Amino acid sequence: MIRIAVDAMGGDYAPKEQVLGAMLAIQKIKDIEIILYGDVEKINKLLTNSERISVVNAPFVIPMGEKNPIQAIKAHREDSSMAQALASLRKDEADAVVSSGATQALIAGAHILVRRMKGFKRTAIAPVIPSVSGKPTILLDAGGNLTIKPEYMLQQAYFAKIYAQEILKIENPTVGLINIGTEAGKGRDIDKEVFDLFTETDLFEFYGNVEPKTVLEPECDILISDGFTANIVMKTLEGTAKGMGKMLKKSLTSSFFGKLGALLASKNLKDFKKMMSASEIGGAVIYGLYKPVVKAQGASKSYGFYNGIRQAADICRTGVFDKVQAYIDDHKEESNE
Repeated sequence: MIRIAVDAMGGDYAPKEQVLGAMLAIQKIKDIEIILYGDVEKINKLLTNSERISVVNAPFVIPMGEKNPIQAIKAHREDSSMAQALASLRKDEADAVVSSGATQALIAGAHILVRRMKGFKRTAIAPVIPSVSGKPTILLDAGGNLTIKPEYMLQQAYFAKIYAQEILKIENPTVGLINIGTEAGKGRDIDKEVFDLFTETDLFEFYGNVEPKTVLEPECDILISDGFTANIVMKTLEGTAKGMGKMLKKSLTSSFFGKLGALLASKNLKDFKKMMSASEIGGAVIYGLYKPVVKAQGASKSYGFYNGIRQAADICRTGVFDKVQAYIDDHKEESNE
């Protein structure tokens, strides 16, 4: 059985949606057990099916706006749902963690309580974003490292390649570098150095530079940059999708024929909304940790949280982390340079 630890108190709608998502996951996935970390009293009121689900009391919630996440994790190791869920990995009580709690606290807690895999220099947050063609695209680093060295990005890109192969079932994933132009020699010094390094590597196929205007229809499967740039790209996508949705709704409801058109196109509009929904994917994986941690959206409802659990189980089942660790172990001398 794959053991999934769930931070049941983190997120906008906790613990209701986390508990409902966990029960849905148990119903749909037969080879998992779930440990819910949170307020036992609140969870038990919602838990109508405890098959393969256990509850550990950890009532404290690290708030979304926590200004000192490292201190919060250290001060609440024993009573916070997030810290207890993360600690379960080091104690070998769980195989993966899913949380929709505060992002910076989760990253800090992962470094303190889970730790990086040996030899992996910098973790990265890697959401999967939609595309015009319908194929998934990995985006990283979406906020883990504002500054980074090219050789660390090489490790992250290799991790993304293995993830794309094993989880997204892409046979030969290609990596693109987010930049202000497609030509070689474009961008900052870091971009030029990464371009040269990726061009020379045989770890993966390098597509070249990719402009942000094509991120929804890229010619590659993985988009990479530093945490500052990729985070801006991700948030721009999220904001544009929401804004365009509101503009479309306003336009369609402004006249009788618009409302009629919306009614006739309701299935297409639902399909579009589903395509852009993060709940279909599950969450962003933190690359480079000792064991998998999946960051679900703070506003995740039960279906989105179920997909986060499904995603974590898939990662465990395919051994993605073990394969990356094996590569790093084989290249220790290069990692220590």
